[in-house]
Amino acid sequence: MPLYSINSLKLMEVIDINTGSKLGYIKDLIIDCVDYKIISIVIPREKSSWLSKSKDLEIPWNRIVKIGVDVLLVNLEEAVLGEK
Repeated sequence: MPLYSINSLKLMEVIDINTGSKLGYIKDLIIDCVDYKIISIVIPREKSSWLSKSKDLEIPWNRIVKIGVDVLLVNLEEAVLGEK
């Protein structure tokens, strides 16, 4: 089982395997400090207008399909997109 540092994960581009679209880079990780595991990754979303507040995209860790050398592949479906 390969090990990854948080810094190396944050340098990986996140890509949705369903659409092939680039979602961006990891902004933050949500961690369960009781069970010592990652719950989800947080990716910043673009602002829709100058005055609007940007919302972050939270992707559950179980939606990650593969961690490669420089990309992180996720399986997103519309029902899974939890906006924060």
